[in-house]
Amino acid sequence: MLENLDVTWLFMAIAVVAIFSFILGMALDSLMAGDGFGPIGNMMVVTGGFFLGIFLANLYGIRFYDLQSAVGTGLIGAFVSLGLLSFLKAQLGRL
Repeated sequence: MLENLDVTWLFMAIAVVAIFSFILGMALDSLMAGDGFGPIGNMMVVTGGFFLGIFLANLYGIRFYDLQSAVGTGLIGAFVSLGLLSFLKAQLGRL
């Protein structure tokens, strides 16, 4: 799905996801406090996880024929990446 996008549409998709991720990152920063990465860090992790989730699904042969399933997969990837990285940060903080 991502490899079929034109460069302009890919930049627009990244911009839209980054804007929503920043809003979500600000909310998550107030919830997670010291366990998070700050609003900008949360935004970068969520945005990267969103596109990484879609890319990995495409890599495993899942094709998205509608936007809803791609967004759902991206959101799952975003929250899994944020959860894993914050878990790793908490575990490394214990050392």
